[in-house]
Amino acid sequence: MNESNNNILSHINFPSDLRKEPLENLEEVCKELRSFIIDELSNNPGHFASSLGAIELTVALHYVFNTPYDRILWDVGHQAYAHKILTGRKERFSTNRKLNGLSGFPSPSESEYDAFTSGHASNSISAALGMAIASTLNKDEKNRHVIAVIGDGAISGGLAFEGLNNASSHPNNLLIILNDNNMAIDHNVGGLNQYLVNITTSKQYNKIRYDLYNAFRKYNLINDDMKGAILRFNNSLKSLITRQHNIFEGLDIRYFGPVDGHDVCSLVRILNHIKDMKGPKILHIRTIKGKGFAPAEKDATTWHAPGRFNKVTGERIIVDKSGMPPLFQDVFGKTLVELSKRNEKIVGITPAMPSGCSMTYMMKEFPSRTFDVGIAEEHAVTFSGGLAKEGMIPFCNIYSSFMQRAFDEVIHDTALQNLNVVFCLDRAGLVGEDGPTHHGVFDLTYFRAIPNMTVSSPINEHWLRNLMFTAQTKDKGPFMIRYPRGGGVLTDWHNDMKEVEIGKGYMIKEGTDIAVLSLGPIGNTASKAIEEAEKRGLSIAHYDMVFLKPIDESLLHLIMKRFNKIVTIEDGILKGGFGSAVIEFMADNDYSVKVKRIGIPDKFIEHGPVADLHKLCKMDKDSIVETLISKW
Repeated sequence: MNESNNNILSHINFPSDLRKEPLENLEEVCKELRSFIIDELSNNPGHFASSLGAIELTVALHYVFNTPYDRILWDVGHQAYAHKILTGRKERFSTNRKLNGLSGFPSPSESEYDAFTSGHASNSISAALGMAIASTLNKDEKNRHVIAVIGDGAISGGLAFEGLNNASSHPNNLLIILNDNNMAIDHNVGGLNQYLVNITTSKQYNKIRYDLYNAFRKYNLINDDMKGAILRFNNSLKSLITRQHNIFEGLDIRYFGPVDGHDVCSLVRILNHIKDMKGPKILHIRTIKGKGFAPAEKDATTWHAPGRFNKVTGERIIVDKSGMPPLFQDVFGKTLVELSKRNEKIVGITPAMPSGCSMTYMMKEFPSRTFDVGIAEEHAVTFSGGLAKEGMIPFCNIYSSFMQRAFDEVIHDTALQNLNVVFCLDRAGLVGEDGPTHHGVFDLTYFRAIPNMTVSSPINEHWLRNLMFTAQTKDKGPFMIRYPRGGGVLTDWHNDMKEVEIGKGYMIKEGTDIAVLSLGPIGNTASKAIEEAEKRGLSIAHYDMVFLKPIDESLLHLIMKRFNKIVTIEDGILKGGFGSAVIEFMADNDYSVKVKRIGIPDKFIEHGPVADLHKLCKMDKDSIVETLISKW
């Protein structure tokens, strides 16, 4: 093993290079990868702790399997930085999450080594099963291995269980690796358990087992139904011997583990022993999130995506935001506590994002009225519906992009019964560096299509508080409030909340030449653009519509009669959104007005700083000015 720092990693550009290394060098490769990631992310922020915890697994997988022919699917992708570095992207890793740079998540359009898009949790098992069965149906000449790597948080999602259920009932050779970083799925690894793992993953044991199975089948002593029962008995016997129990015991899937996920040589041995076994398999590994960086090991939640930090001292570099407007999410969290003190019927629900959406404030004040349901958006919505049916007022806070997973539940379990569930959609609009899997740009369009639904977006913190206050008053039905990631515009944000009239917009400023209609915080950018455009001699009126549904038809009638030039502005897709609603109103009421719509075009927008993405979509101040002063 070469002792010089970073020497081995410097000549590993692809997995084929890694596989040329002797087994005894892999620990050094892991050490150098860990150092590389710490060094890069200290200056270029990204998802930190998850990737540090999966380094040994990543090295072992690419060492044992013939990637990219063999497929590795990374669930979510927070854990895939080492994978990117080993698969031809080491020299470009400094561009991670930057405009025109590497994506923060696996992306097939970026590399053939990224087998499947993975920005949302729990999809790896279902997708990998599809690929494994497709390989059989395609009659691939060479046996193709398909591996799904899923974290213990992601496996709590309903889609993961649906995939597991299907994998146990269809012929396939899928390998599922459960990366358990201390989410209490199992007890610590014991000596007897490790001995059992060593036996049951050995090639000799499994050859004898396979030969016995074929012999029993030949003499009709066993059939496929009995095979499932034997597998379940085998898993249960292991649980009895080791005094450990887990959710996989009742499945017709062979289960191995748990094993040490930071012993790279042992992982290589086990993977080599089980990779060619017939039938679906689960290998349960135990890892430490943030492994190798002490502050991250102690506080994995904070170091999930810590921003810039000092790699020597472990001190996070916090930008001083004193005197700055608060984050929208913090205004939501503190306002929810304030409302909950007044109204004992209010409850808070979040699917695994209490810190991100600031539900933590309510968790501290009202722990019995606050529910983190895990990565389970569908359940979060239907659970909220059940609460509302019995008279509670649930504030169901879900990131906009994740709400897409619960579209049916919103319709069937809340809107159809006109239940008073308040959907607070955080991270609405373009969110920045997380890219197209996380941009919350579709919610206006699909929520607008749902009967009984109120759809709103506040221009600032005062309006967010007023809308939350309004939504919790009696019998409002399903009520959606969307707001963006990041800070607002008001330092004096704590207003005296008041109920607002649903479906009513208002005029921000008067004008005579052009009417600008905006929805949500993008209206603040519109105001700056209007101020700049009026220096060119124009007189521009500005209206904040507040509600997309019901839209303020009386205000629209007034605008259509006064103006023949209208600009609509929204931080959402143009197809079927706010601008479309205005045009539909015109068509339904026989108005003939020139309309220009500003919003997100009909394509997936890449990752990068929000300001750059707004410019890309011509939603920034300068682009809006150009639209206003252009020829009509």
